[in-house]
Amino acid sequence: MQLEMNDLLQLMVDEGASDLHIEVGLPPVIRLHGSMTPIDAPNLAPEDTEKLVRSVASDTHIQKLKQDGGVDFGFAYEDKARFRVSCFFQKGCQGMVMRQIPNTLLALDKIGLPPSIKDILYKPRGLILVTGPTGSGKSTTLASMINVINEERDCHIITVEDPIEFYHKHKKSVVIQREVGVDVPTFSEALRRALRQDPDVILVGEMRDLETMEAAVTAAETGHLVFATLHTTGAARTVDRIVDAFPTDQQEQIRTQLASSIVAVISQVLLPRIDKPGRVAAFEIMISTPSIRALIREAKTYRITSDIQTGAKYGMNTLDSHLLDLYQQNIISYGEMITKAQDADSLLQKLEGAQKRR
Repeated sequence: MQLEMNDLLQLMVDEGASDLHIEVGLPPVIRLHGSMTPIDAPNLAPEDTEKLVRSVASDTHIQKLKQDGGVDFGFAYEDKARFRVSCFFQKGCQGMVMRQIPNTLLALDKIGLPPSIKDILYKPRGLILVTGPTGSGKSTTLASMINVINEERDCHIITVEDPIEFYHKHKKSVVIQREVGVDVPTFSEALRRALRQDPDVILVGEMRDLETMEAAVTAAETGHLVFATLHTTGAARTVDRIVDAFPTDQQEQIRTQLASSIVAVISQVLLPRIDKPGRVAAFEIMISTPSIRALIREAKTYRITSDIQTGAKYGMNTLDSHLLDLYQQNIISYGEMITKAQDADSLLQKLEGAQKRR
């Protein structure tokens, strides 16, 4: 049986799979609602994986794969879906993982974000960070936010991504999308150039290094609304992660800059549902207030969580309180709630308190 890439891609689209794994010694494996599911096919030999990689990769990508041992790029399957592709070598054989990028952009409430989030998309400047582990839906959240701005504000939006995931058409705004390694060499270089291109809104796919962080914070300070992602969980850890990336003698200055520029930190995790097939996002939302700005400036980030707990009127909530809500609505399992909690002990105390009150 000859496996064709189109059949595998069609299967992903039909089933709503998030990822496709192509490895030697296994049949193709899809990730369905968070679970790894092998498809009913023979194990792949080295020549099979090589053929499947070649079916989506250009000659330039193949050359880079052989030269660097890995290559990432975006790929469109007809007009049905887009994929983020990562090809690599392991044990001398070629392998590949493809992540499906949904074709339709979800409304913010469909993702599970509260209505208060829409207000921050109208800010004239500042830094909005969407954080969480790999595969937690950060790109989807960012794309949906950019789409709201694109539909409702007349702006110049510049996105810098590696690779470009969601394609945005010009709607009320003008959207320029630049791919790292194709249109521009690095994130920091793209950000530097973007400032000369009259942007209102800038999206930085990932703040990978000190230069990119510096450029993003500066852009937010100088009158642009900047969106960026980090692989952190929780608002306090996100602030610490940025500050710790800087040399000690610059940390006080970056705290001051962050305090004045941060608009919001949205932290998210994706969890398997128990009420129906699929996954659901749990969010921590920190909105910048005078009190939170002071905590960042004074290096008291450990107190940010208690400000979030009491900041419901600003649209804030902690990750743990959202996890508890999802568990009490029978949407996620007890085990998922506990393993994803930031502070499992105090979450359990809250749960016991709630059960006693019933």
